Amino acid sequence: MKELEKAASKEEAGIWKAVAEALSRSRKNRPEVNIYRINKHTQDGDVVVVPGNVIGSGKLAHKVDVAAFKFTEGAKKEIISSGGKVLTIPELIRENARGSGVKILS
Repeated sequence: MKELEKAASKEEAGIWKAVAEALSRSRKNRPEVNIYRINKHTQDGDVVVVPGNVIGSGKLAHKVDVAAFKFTEGAKKEIISSGGKVLTIPELIRENARGSGVKILS
């Protein structure tokens, strides 16, 4: 979480501050987003961050890169099989410190 706060202040990227705030909640209050919801709210080539868990319920019909706190094995397989990437939140910060074009799903 320190990496999120550092990225938020260094890059003046409000997205990482919002993600850090969501992750500071207790585990039971973090969002659980299923693959169906990611498919519904994204388009081909989008980059998404989930400040919680991604679960494997549903099908992904297009390529999406997803960063999250935690993934189920089914979710990982579905994202990869659609051509997308599975990332940790710190990996996404290293790739895109400004958070440009990243959507938050919660």
